[in-house]
Amino acid sequence: MKKQTTETPRVEEGKVIAERLNGYAAFVGCWALIGAYLTTGQIIPGVV
Repeated sequence: MKKQTTETPRVEEGKVIAERLNGYAAFVGCWALIGAYLTTGQIIPGVV
């Protein structure tokens, strides 16, 4: 049986940074949503 080698594709560094920033922004947004709900009792203050 032949030995097979598989190469994992490399991801561009810029894409990794962009995804990490997107994750941070989502995390901050979730905390903002929780904070708004705890302080006002509404999910979207002024709307719901």
